[in-house]
Amino acid sequence: MSASLNLLNADKPKRIALVVANPAVSPTTQWGIGFWWAEVTHPYWEFVEKGYQVDIYSPDGGKLVADGYSDPEDASGYSAHDILSLGFKKSPKHAALLENTPSIDKLNVADYDGIFLAGGQSPMVTFINNTKLHKLVADFYEVKKAVGIVCHATCVLLKAKTSDGKLLAEGKTWTGFADAEEKFADGFVGMKIQPFWIEEEARKIPNTNYVNGGLFKAFAVRDGNLITGQQQFSGAAAAKLMIEALGV
Repeated sequence: MSASLNLLNADKPKRIALVVANPAVSPTTQWGIGFWWAEVTHPYWEFVEKGYQVDIYSPDGGKLVADGYSDPEDASGYSAHDILSLGFKKSPKHAALLENTPSIDKLNVADYDGIFLAGGQSPMVTFINNTKLHKLVADFYEVKKAVGIVCHATCVLLKAKTSDGKLLAEGKTWTGFADAEEKFADGFVGMKIQPFWIEEEARKIPNTNYVNGGLFKAFAVRDGNLITGQQQFSGAAAAKLMIEALGV
């Protein structure tokens, strides 16, 4: 991290609450599922390079587990290119941040400038009906703080409601894991992976504008203080838009 970037926020650093999914079991594949490495580490890197303080939470607290294909050391080699995640894994200081995360029950909106939700396989099971997490996202949004969400974590926008009872996604332009990407992933492993598809469900919502930027291309969109990224290649792009929203 460069000294000049650190000095930008030396007196009062911006603070980001990074929410990462707890491990679960997929109801469709029966696989153990968790978070996606790049969707944690790439945004984390963008934020700390700007001198931000990043605190990692999870809905339930405790030790977090990554999806196998996201691991740069996985035998599949699927994410072998991801040297940022490899560096995070190999750094005892950073790896420890995922060993005993505090739960979102301990997250105070007033303490942070923004919230960022990382994706993976688990959010489709653990985020989709988590009303406490939905409310937290809406609380950040309604006090005009930055809200960043990437990949399958954007499933929260299918259900999160603001205090007036309307879907937060109403009237918003946003993105998330695309149907074409779900189809590709299903074909890659030879089975249906997800219990539902975000784009398919989003297009059923009146007065919301779901968009995407092409198959597995880095793509993020900002609509006011709501920032969303399409998939695992979009974490850094979403973080950069969030930094833009925060002004530094």
